[in-house]
Amino acid sequence: MKYSDYKKLLKNHHLRITDCRIDVLEKFHSTDHALSFKDLEDELSDYDRVTLYRTLNSFIDQGLLHRIPNDSGMAAYGLCREDCTEEEHHHDHVHFKCNLCGHVECLPNYHTPVIDLPNYDIEESYLILNGVCKNCKEELQPVS
Repeated sequence: MKYSDYKKLLKNHHLRITDCRIDVLEKFHSTDHALSFKDLEDELSDYDRVTLYRTLNSFIDQGLLHRIPNDSGMAAYGLCREDCTEEEHHHDHVHFKCNLCGHVECLPNYHTPVIDLPNYDIEESYLILNGVCKNCKEELQPVS
């Protein structure tokens, strides 16, 4: 994506255009896996923690990112699909966490099963599969 694409994306989601927001969007669009707050903090050291947290929260509120809880206690964040809005997120997909590199990846082509629990109102559900990602698996393959 180009700088002008990021500006348009922010405008379309009713967000002010700032350097931090552009840089955060670029980080998410240039990687194939979800990012943690720590990842962003390490990569974007020009911005303080509060600014990064506020940026992440505004992106979640406006339908640009979704939060992916995991067993480490630190959430990861993934890009939303195009049909997410500030009113409604659509994240009924599976996530995969690699046991070796720790990357969390959205798998939008694989949907979480719908579970109907009588007398319960389910607001969110997450399915996180753990294993070895394709990149780590390739690195483990012996060279012939």
